[in-house]
Amino acid sequence: MNFDIRQAIIDNISTNSNEHLESVVVDAMQTKEEKMLPGLGVLFELIWEHSDSENKQTMIDSLQNSLKERNSH
Repeated sequence: MNFDIRQAIIDNISTNSNEHLESVVVDAMQTKEEKMLPGLGVLFELIWEHSDSENKQTMIDSLQNSLKERNSH
């Protein structure tokens, strides 16, 4: 059996409203459940693929700043 987790996640959320998508992300981050990580990864992949180079750089800068902040505590 070959299961495409990316496609399953995309199919599962493809008709969600903006509010529901936000709720999915916030819930996944607040619960900190390991099982949510693949879904967040797929969501980030979709965002990345549809972002221009300026937005990608903003995301990388934000990630770098977040890592520095976590390491300083």
